[in-house]
Amino acid sequence: MRSFAAEREHLDAPVRQVFGVAGDGELPRVARCRGAVVHALNSTGHKVFFADHEPNINVACGLCTKMPEESSMTEILVLYYSRKGSTAELARQVCRGVESVTGVTAKLRTVPPVSAESERPAKPIPPSGPPYASLEELRQADGLILGSPTRFGNMAAPLKYFLDCTASLWLSGELAGKPAGVFTSSQSMHGGQETTLLSMMMPLIHHGMYLVGIPYTERALNETRSGGSPYGASHVAGMQDDPALADHEKTLAQVLGRRVAALALTLSKQTG
Repeated sequence: MRSFAAEREHLDAPVRQVFGVAGDGELPRVARCRGAVVHALNSTGHKVFFADHEPNINVACGLCTKMPEESSMTEILVLYYSRKGSTAELARQVCRGVESVTGVTAKLRTVPPVSAESERPAKPIPPSGPPYASLEELRQADGLILGSPTRFGNMAAPLKYFLDCTASLWLSGELAGKPAGVFTSSQSMHGGQETTLLSMMMPLIHHGMYLVGIPYTERALNETRSGGSPYGASHVAGMQDDPALADHEKTLAQVLGRRVAALALTLSKQTG
């Protein structure tokens, strides 16, 4: 769990002015496999982020609502990679589910694309959408929900690359005992959604996380004619790569977020 005092250390000057926070807090650092890319989340970056996400979620990295003073919130990291927008839309619905649980906030993050030149540093700030995730943000989160489009029945390379860089957290056991869930999207109904969800679960099992699925007691899981599975939320985009979610897909994504958030809150109360 993170206190507001700790969170404000990661605010840039324009955001500190809004909250009345004094001092030059340390700028966020993006942890990489072979080094760190230092970057400032400047006001332009925040404006792009809010413009892209404010209509869809209430809280992104704890800046869109007033945080309780001198108290802490249970935080769920919603981490995804998206190329055509479908997985990003699922991530926003997952955030809605997370924040439907009182006392829990969602932190929406993405990962940079990878290239054939694996040592080339990524641009410090994405052109649009949420900032790139860091290992420190993953370490501090009370729960994790991963999302990736299907790539031949597996998760996309950028997300796997990020997970491959988490060996230090595995060695220290930082993620053990925390809840996690997964979501995906594909063009076709049988495009490998379930194997993709399972592929994302494997590293989380190695980290000792508690995996959260979607039970058939959820009516939408029985009625869906598109995405959704007991392994996690999903979306069928069709050959036109339509990112618009069906009603049942939205519902199941929110259910996944709500279930992970509820478990994280329970666990944090037991350990806190």
